[in-house]
Amino acid sequence: MTDWGQLYRDHVDAITALADGLTDDQLALTVPGTPAWTVRDVLAHLAGGPADGVTGRMDGAPGPEWTARHVGERAVVPVTDLLEEMHTHQEAIAASVADSPRPAVVWDIAVHHADLHEALGLGPVPERLWSPVVETLAPLVLSQSPATVRSGEGTYGAGGPQVEVSPYELFRALFSRRSRAQMRAWGAPALDDEQLAGLCVFGPRDDDQPVPG
Repeated sequence: MTDWGQLYRDHVDAITALADGLTDDQLALTVPGTPAWTVRDVLAHLAGGPADGVTGRMDGAPGPEWTARHVGERAVVPVTDLLEEMHTHQEAIAASVADSPRPAVVWDIAVHHADLHEALGLGPVPERLWSPVVETLAPLVLSQSPATVRSGEGTYGAGGPQVEVSPYELFRALFSRRSRAQMRAWGAPALDDEQLAGLCVFGPRDDDQPVPG
């Protein structure tokens, strides 16, 4: 069973180590996975979301106005303070997800951590930080998918065209971080839009995303 609290702490530590060494130019890079945001904006969201969760400031969550507020309210906050805010709330967040079957805040930080790596041209986030997410979420999202998805040791879906994809690419696609064209390149170009939509929490997207080498 995954220790979601520890996984959250591990992401906070890894993101802190990553952000500590970023230049102003890197912080200003657009993040392809969330193209309305820069690298710095993603850090602001990762500080703001948990802060709201701890203080109960959840009006509008998890919608775009709620997440935009995280960024807007921290527009001039130094990055070091954003990282400190993440650490300030991490133990409360870790406690809150201890028995959760769907720890959305942990999944959120895992996805955005990978967003940052891809925006910065880095390799994938270490497998131990994302594999528990895809192993838990894939059966939930894909159980009724009109396709058969083979990934690592898992097979998901309710039947239909077969595709085979690496666990990391499935992790990214589940959270709508791969385009229709990228998903069709898995080996089943015949997948229609309905079948593709069944593979993504937020629906398929049209803009190709950077894939770590």
